[in-house]
Amino acid sequence: MQTQTGKSGQAMKLLEDVILTDSIEINASPSQIYDFFMNLNNDTYKQWVPGDHVAFRWLKGKPWQKGAVVYAEEYMHGKLHKLKFRIDEVVPERKIVYTPASRLLRIFFPKNSFTMEKTDGACMFTASVHLRIGRIGKWLAKKHIREGLASVKDHMREEGENLKKLLERH
Repeated sequence: MQTQTGKSGQAMKLLEDVILTDSIEINASPSQIYDFFMNLNNDTYKQWVPGDHVAFRWLKGKPWQKGAVVYAEEYMHGKLHKLKFRIDEVVPERKIVYTPASRLLRIFFPKNSFTMEKTDGACMFTASVHLRIGRIGKWLAKKHIREGLASVKDHMREEGENLKKLLERH
């Protein structure tokens, strides 16, 4: 984390951590949710969020193995985003952690994750996005940042709701 020293000599963060999460209970087992991701391909990616999810393919390594790189295209806040992510951690039926493939982007988007936690007869699925936002940018572009964060949160909610529909209809 980059810091700068204020008048009092205390370190002041230049970037502020923001964590967005969305959780939904799905009437499925953790293994069924995990299997959805392990079998994710271009077609199922598009079915997951029709209209927003555009493309999905593996660029490097074995799918869902540490170090593998995936490419995805999706619409968020009306803009097409072309994303490359590196798989950092996979704990079967529990957790998937992925980060932007670009080291520079990792400064602002340090990690994303999906977790699956067994509940009574169901599973709590949680998506998390970890962001870092510059204090000056947040102050200067408060409305724009607030709208962008709301759009990401809406997309996360839609992914969770659609995952629930896809898994519960089987």
